Amino acid sequence: MEHEHVRAVDPAVADALEGELERQRNTLSMIASENHVSRAVLDAQSSVMTNKYAEGYPGARYYGGCEYADEVEQLAIDRAEELFGAEHVNVQPHSGTQANQAVYFATLEPGDKILSLDLSHGGHLSHGHPANFVGQFYEVEQYEVDEETGYLDYEGLADLAEEFEPDIIVSGYSAYPREVEWERIQTVADDVDALHLADIAHITGLVAAGVHPSPVGIADFVTGSTHKTIRAGRGGIVMCDEEYADDVDAAVFPGGQGGPLMHNVAGKAVGFKEALEPEFEAYAEQTVANAKVLGETLADHGLSLVSGGTDNHLVLVDLRPSHPDTSGGDAEVALEEAGIVLNGNTVPGETRSPFDPSGIRAGTPALTVRGFDEEAIRTVGTCIARVIDAPDDDDVIADVRETVDDLCSAFPLYD
Repeated sequence: MEHEHVRAVDPAVADALEGELERQRNTLSMIASENHVSRAVLDAQSSVMTNKYAEGYPGARYYGGCEYADEVEQLAIDRAEELFGAEHVNVQPHSGTQANQAVYFATLEPGDKILSLDLSHGGHLSHGHPANFVGQFYEVEQYEVDEETGYLDYEGLADLAEEFEPDIIVSGYSAYPREVEWERIQTVADDVDALHLADIAHITGLVAAGVHPSPVGIADFVTGSTHKTIRAGRGGIVMCDEEYADDVDAAVFPGGQGGPLMHNVAGKAVGFKEALEPEFEAYAEQTVANAKVLGETLADHGLSLVSGGTDNHLVLVDLRPSHPDTSGGDAEVALEEAGIVLNGNTVPGETRSPFDPSGIRAGTPALTVRGFDEEAIRTVGTCIARVIDAPDDDDVIADVRETVDDLCSAFPLYD
């Protein structure tokens, strides 16, 4: 993977690109929202489509010369509709957050009410945090998981919805390790005459492969990221019934953003094609199997898992019961020194700052791409536990780093 053209113009950036390639090759990426795309997706995203302005939609652009942009975007739309069984798809959002923004802009007025999961319980900034535009434009109330079980408190959600009377309920989460019962949330939305937005940003690929229940056809709107478990071009997607299509499209463009990033749309089209192949279902199944083994291994080493395990691609560890003096930030730093990259994360009932929380979140999508199976994941889980047990022990860090190096050699990336 060469960067000779960049190096000829800008050696500093070329050095950074090559450094990042080596970092990815020589560390274990376990940030649950990251993945390694195929070379085909990389090629599409670095293509000449980056040169093309294509404001508007296929067949209705504001610029000439869009025949191939139309072709690529229509391929992405058609493939997404086939993958998810959606009536209408917009593939232009630059991110999952902007996909959510489009739904809010299409359906709400400033000051309207949003009911969503609290950030420390596994929600997302774009679901209503006061630091995000959502918390500034709308009135937000937040539901929680049951702190005893770690599972969504559906009854509490229903009671809060009846009291709050939201205009829209947001489901789908960034740090929730269990399957979501979309129908139960839809019933709550129907009971209070609210719309329902299901954000599948983290599980887009698992839903596409059929290894997690789909909210498409249940929720009024489904948004997602296209670069996480589905491994397509970086960005977002909105799915809805035809009755909302015009409003959603207008909220994306011109409502929230200008010209689409056509090179990213090309990456989405390629990734969606890959996701339609039988091999992708096997990949998604292995991702979930690996996450289950990771959780079991960490639990066997005495670590406490929120909800006691996982149904999807991630595990959430609460360090307080086993390591009360070690924060998620401490664990993140020590693990990165050992070559394992994940993130400190808030947990239900958080008692620390979100900048140095009480838990860690680890995912298996990127390792599964590299070919990691259950046996290799057990080794990784043991390494994580060893570092958490002794985050300041240089000998332990060095020993784990050697194991990581061996794993990276056994499961090469972009070799």
